[in-house]
Amino acid sequence: MAYKHLKHFIDTLEKAGELIRIKTYVDPRLEIAEITDRVSKSPNGGKALLFENTGYDFPVLINSMGSYKRMCMALGVNELDDVANEIEALVKLLSKPKEGLLDKLAMLPKLGQFASWMPKVVSGKGACQEVIMAEPDLSKLPVMQCWPKDGGPFITLPVIHTKDPNTGTRNVGMYRMQVFDKTMTGMHWHKHKVSAKHFMEYKKLKKRMPVAVILGGDPAYTYSATAPLPENVDEYMLAGFLRKQKVELVRCITQPEIEVPADADFVIEGYVDPEEELIWEGPFGDHTGYYSLADWYPRFHVTAITHRKDAVYPSTIVGIPPQEDAWIGKATERIFLAPIKMTMVPEIIDMEMPVEGVFHNLVIAQIKKDYPGQAQKVMNAMWGAGQMMFNKILAVADEGTNIQDYKELARYMFKHLNPATDIYFSQGPMDVLDHSCSKMGFGGKMCIDGTRKYEEEIEGNGEQLTSNYAFNKAEILKRFPEVKGINDSLLKEDIPCILVSVQKSRPLHIKELNEQLYCLPEMTAVKMVLYVEHTVDVNDLPSALWRFCNNLDPRRDSFVVRPPLPGHPGKTGAGIGMDGTLKTRVLDNFERDWPNIIVADDATIKIVDEKWQSLNIGPFIASPSHKYKSQMYGEEAVVPQ
Repeated sequence: MAYKHLKHFIDTLEKAGELIRIKTYVDPRLEIAEITDRVSKSPNGGKALLFENTGYDFPVLINSMGSYKRMCMALGVNELDDVANEIEALVKLLSKPKEGLLDKLAMLPKLGQFASWMPKVVSGKGACQEVIMAEPDLSKLPVMQCWPKDGGPFITLPVIHTKDPNTGTRNVGMYRMQVFDKTMTGMHWHKHKVSAKHFMEYKKLKKRMPVAVILGGDPAYTYSATAPLPENVDEYMLAGFLRKQKVELVRCITQPEIEVPADADFVIEGYVDPEEELIWEGPFGDHTGYYSLADWYPRFHVTAITHRKDAVYPSTIVGIPPQEDAWIGKATERIFLAPIKMTMVPEIIDMEMPVEGVFHNLVIAQIKKDYPGQAQKVMNAMWGAGQMMFNKILAVADEGTNIQDYKELARYMFKHLNPATDIYFSQGPMDVLDHSCSKMGFGGKMCIDGTRKYEEEIEGNGEQLTSNYAFNKAEILKRFPEVKGINDSLLKEDIPCILVSVQKSRPLHIKELNEQLYCLPEMTAVKMVLYVEHTVDVNDLPSALWRFCNNLDPRRDSFVVRPPLPGHPGKTGAGIGMDGTLKTRVLDNFERDWPNIIVADDATIKIVDEKWQSLNIGPFIASPSHKYKSQMYGEEAVVPQ
């Protein structure tokens, strides 16, 4: 389904009962984000919110894709798997051998469909250029500051257009933009991104780089900008495929080399000068649930701002999951399963990215296993595939389990897992936002092979010989005073894994504690121990796993042990401990700054509490930040070291 403009999508959401209009004045600085954080963490993602009274000329739309239903509505489908199924059918049809004239003629309608999805540049101006600001001024837009320690207001849903200066190939991506003044923002593109490659080409040529940013329009544009497409695939071809109608583009007014969708709500035109000094950008409360810390990035200079007469400003917040971006990620997981399966990993059956893993940190792959070592083959293929190169923990299961049922999955994988032989470590490119890496953008990876094993894959020594989970928590807490909490609830589910919160006080503390714990008889049946810092509530499993995945560099922070098995002379068990605690210079020789988790400030929480009844958005929802305030280290974006 093609939406004519963002207002068309808003009207569709409202008719479906998926949107709430808020007429009470709400400040884009901190207040909109706090309200949205409460709503987006409610069951099924709450509702989309349209803030109509912001002190600006434009309403703010947020959380518009923040549920499974609204994500499907944004892409015009009943189920996200419908898109993957259509892609799979198309690829099969196009790759099928064409033996006769009739076979070839049968392809013509499909080829016509492909042509109808290709973007087209049209003459004249578009609706996005109905109003041209006499003097471009970003301060006239309701740009939000989301979190108290953000470096300033950020444009959070920008669809950014650049071109390769040598080939003219377009790239459409999404990178946050910190607003510094009326006509300047930062341009936060990471070195792995295509726009950053374009920037480097302009730098070689010593030329200014034209850039255009759109906001709004068909939500398919926003989604396509986030999609992990190959460099040679135009994002607007994907958008055309999703909306079943080609994207019509018009040339920018001051940057005519760049074309943008004619039906966008806003267009911000400008340039980046590669010869210019970089600007100190950030911090920013990011999708990991931690602040991404300040660093040097290019300056974007605004040369024009145009918009529709009825423009709506789209925005989003990211932070401690779940947020709206979790559903955008779910769409990517489902849509790109088919291309991964058909082009790189034919044995893959399904894929899952749990919310606690914030996209790259944790990916579960289910395969049809036919031979020994197949999980490692899949591991290598996936880590070499596009943005999957940023994956930190890859868990591989086979067709014997349901990967959407996490408890069933864990039972199955642990049953087939020898911690000493079935966990593989590597290192390579990592997301620049991964703060656990000792070096920015480069760190450890781990593959957990929980598939059923062939004879060639089994090592006799190092397997647990008991499933007796008699576990004396009180005794362990008494014996090890640095241990502040133990969650052994998974043992009762026949999942041999425990979570332990620890107050570290010396170098190598977690490694030594892990060795000491595995000497205890009751640890014989425990295959894995996940360590988190003492401020984390280990009984809140989703939150503890989110903290653990963020803070772990698997290669550096994993400790395999082979303790002797009591009563079995000459035999050893096998276990692994993983250190998901905060890392410091003093205790861990960790030289990078460590970011704090993201919470709202007390003043904003109080304002929203007092304003809640007037918002007319339903029963009172307490701030999610209350849950995490005790887990912070100090008040700043950077943890004191």
